[in-house]
Amino acid sequence: MKKVLWSVLLCGLAALPAAAQSATAGGGAQMAAPTDPLAAFVKSAFKSISANLIGSAEQMPETNYGMKLGNMPEVRTFGVLLGHVVNANYFYCAMAKGEANPQTTDYEKTPQTKDQLAKAMHAAIDYCGTVYDSLTDATAMQMVTPQGPNGAGRPMLRVAILMRNVGHNNEEYGNLVGYFRAANIVPPSTAAAASGGRRGE
Repeated sequence: MKKVLWSVLLCGLAALPAAAQSATAGGGAQMAAPTDPLAAFVKSAFKSISANLIGSAEQMPETNYGMKLGNMPEVRTFGVLLGHVVNANYFYCAMAKGEANPQTTDYEKTPQTKDQLAKAMHAAIDYCGTVYDSLTDATAMQMVTPQGPNGAGRPMLRVAILMRNVGHNNEEYGNLVGYFRAANIVPPSTAAAASGGRRGE
């Protein structure tokens, strides 16, 4: 997981110098360098994967929510995996806010219908969205102290927490894709690409 996080973060940081340079538009006019390029990259990454997660919850038929890939007891059903993603978004974004997790339902361990999980996914993404939307390069580099049931945790860099959330979301979406393929259903990201759209934009 840590390797995935740092790979995503380093790739994004490597792209920042180029993104920050002025570019020449078709008419020869200079385009202004983007403000807060680090924050812009993090926001875009979250927005893109969020669209795929919400699409997963909405597009998979409810009859497949109990589907498992393999017979091992530790393998999650599609619905339980979605619940895990909902839990994780609240967990990471509460950390980034430096506040106690407001979530009161464990969506991974409490049986949920498709409608309940889809609404929960929307709510989790909306909660995280307030953190990502307000991000600037300055606030990204601030240290925050996670709050939990056992008190304050170890201070962490806000951007590291938010990119860890993005990395985890991408990792679990990759797992969700396996369920779509096994059910002979086109995954949300593939469907968007086929229609000419780009997730998160």
